[in-house]
Amino acid sequence: MLEEARSVGQIQSKRLANLLGCCCEGDERLLVAEYMPNDTLAKHLFHWESQAMKWPMRLRVVLYLAEALEYCTSRGRALYHDLNAYRVLFDDDCNPRLSCFGLMKNSRDGKSYSTNLAFTPPEYMRTGRITPESVIYSFGTMLLDVLSGKHIPPSHALDLIRDRNFNMLTDSCLEGQFSNEEGTELVRLASRCLHYEPRERPNVRSLVQSLAPLQKDVETPSYELMDIPRGGVSSIQSLPLSPLAEACSRKDLTAIHEILEKTGYKDDEGTANELSFQMWTNQMQDTLNSKKKGDNAFRQKDFTTAIDCYSQFIEVGTMVSPTIYARRCLSYLMNDMPQEALSDAMQALVISPTWPTAFYLQAAALLAQGIENEAQEALKDGCNLEQSSSSGH
Repeated sequence: MLEEARSVGQIQSKRLANLLGCCCEGDERLLVAEYMPNDTLAKHLFHWESQAMKWPMRLRVVLYLAEALEYCTSRGRALYHDLNAYRVLFDDDCNPRLSCFGLMKNSRDGKSYSTNLAFTPPEYMRTGRITPESVIYSFGTMLLDVLSGKHIPPSHALDLIRDRNFNMLTDSCLEGQFSNEEGTELVRLASRCLHYEPRERPNVRSLVQSLAPLQKDVETPSYELMDIPRGGVSSIQSLPLSPLAEACSRKDLTAIHEILEKTGYKDDEGTANELSFQMWTNQMQDTLNSKKKGDNAFRQKDFTTAIDCYSQFIEVGTMVSPTIYARRCLSYLMNDMPQEALSDAMQALVISPTWPTAFYLQAAALLAQGIENEAQEALKDGCNLEQSSSSGH
């Protein structure tokens, strides 16, 4: 799994919900991907609440999906396991992205398809193996989903296509939104993808070439087509940012240092630290010395020494201090170690789950790694907590 995650993690694209990391300890197997706040394609197609997805947005979804598959193929990852409407997620700007999870093999049970067998490629039913052509077949089922707004079994859809019963294939909510030529072209492309013989199916490049000319309202942002308020930077700008939040949003490490130094340890008040007498006598002095040296180094901006001293304090484990983790987090950022900084910011949150500073530092560490969507979410969470505490709620 670790090798798979390393390989998939190197594939990064604006068309994918990219893999950020994984956990492979003991029996734990976890994958962590970019946060996508605006639900799945399945939700917007099959379980929508206020309005059905508009035709131009549906065309954009299938084009972006084809581009994602083309990119993965160009990076040597032509196999995508269990491609379906739940694997397509919408980011802050409501642009559709393909989940990176389908690029990973499920080594535990060896299955490539978890969905209803009626939707699996015929060759997979015969051999149990997935091929690049199998992915194209699954793309064909997605085209049917987008066209119909329903999850129609391919065999039934092909019967309707053969009988030229296109009305049964198209979503009634789309009436008047597209021409017969556009609908016919999408149906034709779906039937080619669903061909029984794998070699008769189109490749991903030809999918992109077929779908690109069909696009409509290309200048309109996805969030407008979806009628969903835009997330990300604009919503952050509307929030009243504290000086620390502002500094973290700009990755101004010098300003962050000044604020943390000025704040000191007042946010540690109320943190539970239970010490036995034996712990106090045997370890407390060394622990306090490590902290004192770390604080001096932090004040003098000797961040390498600060990391070493704070690490000694943490390793002893007799006292728990979210501020120590916050200070070591910044020290890691100063030493261009954003992954370690993120780990410390998250650890500070574990100790103090409602501490805005931990969220702000998490945002700074994420921004240092270019992970902007999650950084904006962390900033928003911190701002909301700070507003809540200042208003007395």
